[in-house]
Amino acid sequence: MIPPRPASAPRPDLPRFRHRHLLAISELSADDIGLLLDTADGYVAANRATTGKGTTLAGVTVMNLFFESSTRTRTSFDLAAKRLGADTVNMSVATSSIKKGETLIDTALTLNAMHPDVLVVRHPESGAVSLLSQKVHCAVLNAGDGSHEHPTQALLDALTIRRRRGGIEGLTVAICGDVRHSRVARSNIHLLTTLGAQVRVVAPPTLLPSSVERLGVSAHTEMRAGLAGADIVMMLRLQRERMQGAYVPSVREYFRFYGLDQDKLRAAKPDALIMHPGPMNRGVEIDSTVADDIQRSVILDQVELGVAVRMACLDLLVDRLRYDRAAGRTDR
Repeated sequence: MIPPRPASAPRPDLPRFRHRHLLAISELSADDIGLLLDTADGYVAANRATTGKGTTLAGVTVMNLFFESSTRTRTSFDLAAKRLGADTVNMSVATSSIKKGETLIDTALTLNAMHPDVLVVRHPESGAVSLLSQKVHCAVLNAGDGSHEHPTQALLDALTIRRRRGGIEGLTVAICGDVRHSRVARSNIHLLTTLGAQVRVVAPPTLLPSSVERLGVSAHTEMRAGLAGADIVMMLRLQRERMQGAYVPSVREYFRFYGLDQDKLRAAKPDALIMHPGPMNRGVEIDSTVADDIQRSVILDQVELGVAVRMACLDLLVDRLRYDRAAGRTDR
């Protein structure tokens, strides 16, 4: 059972999180990331427990506002909040005033009148979550904005690697697939390079962002060269919903050259871990025999640890919010 904490006071034994919101990994220092991962590590056992929920976030209201459809992320945030004892509200955008033409700013004013403590937002436009955070009086957590960032996915990926490998510094990580449109790739690049990993991106030229090397990574257009000696192989799906035009000749051709199968995987280290943020498209970016390899695939670990990571993020943001309120700082 998670130890209780008075609803009106921050927890004195937890170091302060420096940020009012969690919008992007690129805004975090190595110490910020370490605090989030250490806190999440402490919640793994609590997430696995089946003896009721905790009271850490008792009296806190967490609102999930998803402008894009989601199964894993939304459910994970909902579970995380409930296991900490928070009240959760899942706002359906499909039936809300937003679909009737309400602007994002008017939505923010409406949300302010409802007084949520934490707003978890997914939006199809890059920067929309940051804009919303400037207009509301609560903590905002980015659950993915356009092709910009998906910070909690990168954190759960890092926690998965750290628990399997003991650390991240010095590892070689190959991120393969539709890097151009992937917010997961961007968040992971920022996090992994900040923590000292060597990051490669592997994709056909049409799916590589221009000047991607400026992010501190090496770019490869041939799969085996990109995987050579890699400790971690992270596959990405084709983001068809963000594509305008033809980026690959066909799914069959894409799998032939860039789909991860046992043959291509031989270029990586023999004990290389296989990751995927989901949802997977088997036979497109990954072969089933690789995805289901019980020795090397950590895809289900990623799903499980996602709840612990989101528990940590909610805990630290609410702790900061309580600290600010106790100090009389109620401005945005």
